[in-house]
Amino acid sequence: MIKKILFLGPQGSGKSTQGRLLAQFLGLKYISTGDIFRAMTGEIKQILDQGKLVDDQITSKIVKEKLKDKEFKNGFILDGYPRTVEQINLFNPDFDLVIYLNLSDDEAIKRLLARGRADDTLDAIAERLRNYHNQTDPVLDYFQELGLLKQIDGTGSIDLVQQRIRDAIND
Repeated sequence: MIKKILFLGPQGSGKSTQGRLLAQFLGLKYISTGDIFRAMTGEIKQILDQGKLVDDQITSKIVKEKLKDKEFKNGFILDGYPRTVEQINLFNPDFDLVIYLNLSDDEAIKRLLARGRADDTLDAIAERLRNYHNQTDPVLDYFQELGLLKQIDGTGSIDLVQQRIRDAIND
């Protein structure tokens, strides 16, 4: 049985929405590194408030500790970790499945601009997508080599994408 699922995808791919829907469907807990960090105070909050990224070692330690909580003992869907090969080397939760919501950069940009957040300028989005691909493409290769990666077309309605994910899980 699939108990540990990683959700990856560029910003705007809908991974949080799809991850939560799949967690409900499978009866698993959903958690994202963003949720974990937003609930924190002190140094982590200061780092995030400055628009910076939390370094890999701290992120790995925090995720590892969080997944020890008894609410995750029956499985989970994790959104956003690991994002780098270094993070995998620091802590790998031994996923059963990795779902990658594949979305073109053009479509991601269109979706992100449409949500109208102040930090979603064309230049900022393009930079975030460049960084995402540089860091995450090697992670996708790693999970592909292990036979754990399922690439899902992230275009279309929420229901359509969710159905594609469920179909891929049942393959």
